[in-house]
Amino acid sequence: MIDVGIIGGSGYTGGELLRLLANHPEVDVKLVTSRKLSGKPVSLVHPHLKSIYALNFEALNAKEAAERCDIIFTGVPHGTAMDWVPDLLDAGTRVIDLSSDYRLPVDVFEKTYGMKHRAPRDAIFGLPELHSEVAEAKLIGNPGCYPTGAILALAPLAHAGLVDRVVYDSKSGISGAGIEPTETSHYPNMSQNVIPYKITTHRHVPEIKQELGLLSPGIKVNFTPHVIPSVRGILTTAHVFAKEGAETTLQDREAVARIYRDFYKDAPFVRMADVVPRLGAVRGSNFCDISFEPEKGSDRIVVVSAIDNLVKGASGQAIQNMNLMAGLDQRTGLWFPGMAP
Repeated sequence: MIDVGIIGGSGYTGGELLRLLANHPEVDVKLVTSRKLSGKPVSLVHPHLKSIYALNFEALNAKEAAERCDIIFTGVPHGTAMDWVPDLLDAGTRVIDLSSDYRLPVDVFEKTYGMKHRAPRDAIFGLPELHSEVAEAKLIGNPGCYPTGAILALAPLAHAGLVDRVVYDSKSGISGAGIEPTETSHYPNMSQNVIPYKITTHRHVPEIKQELGLLSPGIKVNFTPHVIPSVRGILTTAHVFAKEGAETTLQDREAVARIYRDFYKDAPFVRMADVVPRLGAVRGSNFCDISFEPEKGSDRIVVVSAIDNLVKGASGQAIQNMNLMAGLDQRTGLWFPGMAP
């Protein structure tokens, strides 16, 4: 069995980790921390977990947590994981960080998040479909939710060298904003509404540029997010414009299908959808559904992806990484369908 712990387990990602790990055949959850809720039952914050776990929140330091765990998930806010990760690593445990602290190079992180990085460490960007080296990692920077859907939508075409520019339009459920209420997530403001925000400056853009740039240096990326009146899910529409000379290939539906099929042949959680992807097909699951539509007589192809932002966009992906780190089949504990309807 793998002994795991969750540092910062009172938010949505912590609750989702616990929900998914409850049926994992190779995992024993040893601890869940929250300084504010120490001593209180986990089910007080996550009532859907009542009778599933007999755990109380604890207030532990890194050394105490590491002594009890093989792998630890850090689900604390951005800028806080860096206060935990070095001590956890030095104590000998492996870490999957669900914050932004270890996804980007230090200089890019500091520019993007406007803070000094206090504890740089080497980490692997935890998108298993692109980075098989997560299996050997001591520290994984789990990707953001928007970048997961965006990168997976375009990676095969970028890798094939066919893309000059991509313009992303992504729409996310309200849970992507976290458990703390905001003006945007306030029901009267969100109901029957679609709200674009950080229209040209979203902090997940550097992750997208980083990963697509590794596949295709010089690729141009534009991204605009929206929040929609749904609890879960991200639907991403990628308007992809061909490099000069690649227009004919992008117009060839079978050629494009073959590119995706070959690129994702060992990626069980990426599904090429028979219809336009929909949130209901992936909600609650670790799947990413993708489809595409070439625009006739144009240099544009439209690629659509759908994920659950709390699963493949966060906690499920973290468990997928954990499985690989532990030498398990990456599907272990995650091989179930979405919750349609």
